[in-house]
Amino acid sequence: MTARLRVAVLAGGRSSEHEISLASARSVVDALDPARYEAQTIEIGRDGAWALPPAAGSAALGSGSSPLPIPTEAAPAALGAVDVVLPILHGPFGEDGTVQGLLELAGVPYVGAGVAASALCMDKDLFKAVLRDRGIPVAPNITLRPGDPVRNPFGYPVFVKPARLGSSVGISKAHDDAELEEAVALARRHDDKVLVEEFQPGTEVEVGVLGNREPIASVVGEIVAHNDWYDFEAKYADGGMELIVPARLADDVLERVQQLAVESFVATDCEGMARVDFFVRPDGEVVVNELNTIPGFTATSVYAKLFAESGISYPDLLDRLVALALERHEQRRALEY
Repeated sequence: MTARLRVAVLAGGRSSEHEISLASARSVVDALDPARYEAQTIEIGRDGAWALPPAAGSAALGSGSSPLPIPTEAAPAALGAVDVVLPILHGPFGEDGTVQGLLELAGVPYVGAGVAASALCMDKDLFKAVLRDRGIPVAPNITLRPGDPVRNPFGYPVFVKPARLGSSVGISKAHDDAELEEAVALARRHDDKVLVEEFQPGTEVEVGVLGNREPIASVVGEIVAHNDWYDFEAKYADGGMELIVPARLADDVLERVQQLAVESFVATDCEGMARVDFFVRPDGEVVVNELNTIPGFTATSVYAKLFAESGISYPDLLDRLVALALERHEQRRALEY
């Protein structure tokens, strides 16, 4: 009988998306085939404390846990006792390259983008710069740094965003100068780098990407938010949005969205998985909004739904992601440093 793969699912984390991460992780653990995987959830608290199993040699994985701060010697030791890690974390201190760096130091295979790609895609300012350099269309923006005056060269409305946050936290739609000042003040509570971004009219669509060297795109899903825009409440409240699959767009536009999703994935050096979000303007122009390296991952999340509609079930999706993580790890082990 083939030994089961030991899988550690990292959940929770320090960001405001803590509860979303826990829900995603529960779905992942429930969907992992117990005949093939020995799953262990490692929860990270909002305070950054890790509930780690005992280090190798003291007890078997999963026999107990105690809160430990990071950094600590116990983290690499505990993580090194597993075959692969699924970091199902969203936002800062999980999706931004920090945890990925720890996993690299621990020498353990892990699902998803590496350190550089994770950090790049979390920073909307840098992400857009890379895509512009590759000729991939993104919404025009300016970036306000500490000490910069509040300004808006685009007219109204505009979106104001913290550069390095997710799930629409800290994002506002400003309709005049007074709202712009308030929006920038809110965004600066979350990040010292803030984007003022030109409003993109049209249809909001999303695409899943899966793979390493030969990534594939899912079918295209259309987001219909029941609020003024696709904010936190629309994303996570019951009935806050409707996902229409496939999106109600012409075939050539759908193909363009899928093409740009894969191009964005490759341009940012992503691996494993990502969800790429777009605006399709009334004239048919496709504009990349952002790329999420660890999208919401419940069985009913957009990423999973899009691949289910593409013929890849949720359990099969997890199998493929684990295989991709192991494949990448083996390839990198062959490199000389």
